[in-house]
Order: sequence, then structure tokens, then C-alpha cells
Amino acid sequence: MSGFGRPESPAGLSRRSLGALAATLLIAGCASSTGARGSFDTETNEWSGRLALSVASEPPQSFSAGFRLTGHADAGELSLTSPLGNILAVLEWQPGQALLRQGDQTRQFTSAEAMAAELTGAPIPVRALFAWLRGQPEPVEGWQADLTQLPSGRLNARREMPLPTAELRIVLDR
Repeated sequence: MSGFGRPESPAGLSRRSLGALAATLLIAGCASSTGARGSFDTETNEWSGRLALSVASEPPQSFSAGFRLTGHADAGELSLTSPLGNILAVLEWQPGQALLRQGDQTRQFTSAEAMAAELTGAPIPVRALFAWLRGQPEPVEGWQADLTQLPSGRLNARREMPLPTAELRIVLDR
């Protein structure tokens, strides 16, 4: 990835809309009941499908979107799309910085984890997410990932502690 450029003011972005975009981030889970297609590939650096994140905050928040995730934990890009295929947001990260682009507005963060935590109200284990998508169990304090359905393109992860609890569901297209 090349440099990110100068961020614009986030004034027009509400915490809820940013959360919906980021949650549909990273990170990763699907509310759709459609099945995954094709075989599971543990060597890929690209995933697509649907994801959903539910956070038991006050008030409770739920986010879902289509996604395309490329790269790895240190440098990558996540595009989030509506059911009609419109781009809702693009999240990019590399060491020391992360950007959230929504339309012509850009917001900058120090890391993908910081971006996810601020936008969703719950820390999302970005590094572990990449390991989980490759079928590698990676322990994260407070999180429990169910990788048993990964061969059929499904990943579920739940965070019990610290509060608020969160559930991430992903259904992969491939």
C-alpha cells in the first residue's frame, strides 16, 4: 500500500455510521444464512463474503455488510459493501496508521485495532482474525473462536470479557 495522504475532518461521520462500517470490518461475521461456495483455502491473503458484528453495548449495536478483505494483520484493506453492492467504506492499515474512507471523508487512526475499538465500541482482535481465517487457532484473552465450520466457509467468534460482549460471524464466498 502506498501512503495514506492527509485525513479530512470526521465531523460528518457519526459514531454509529462509523461503527457500522468498521464492524462490518473486521473484521469479520455473517448474519446471512447463505452457504459458502467452493473449498476452504488456508493459504490465501484474500477473503470475501458477508460479516456481522453484534455488540451488547448500551444501546446494543449490530452491523452487517458484504466484505472483501486483502492483506494480512500488519497491512491490509477491507472494503465494506451494501446488499446492492455499493461501497460503504474502505479501511486500510499498515504499521503505525489506519484509515477509514467513507465517500470523500477520511478518518485516521494509529492501528487497525484502535480503529475497530473506537468505531465499534469493542476491541476486535485483527491479528487473530487473520489467523482464524486461515484455520489457525490463536488465543485472544476474552475471545473464543469456533473454527469447526471454517471448512464450509463459516467463522464465529465471541467475546465474553471485558464487557460489552461481542459476537462476530463471517460467511465466506469461497
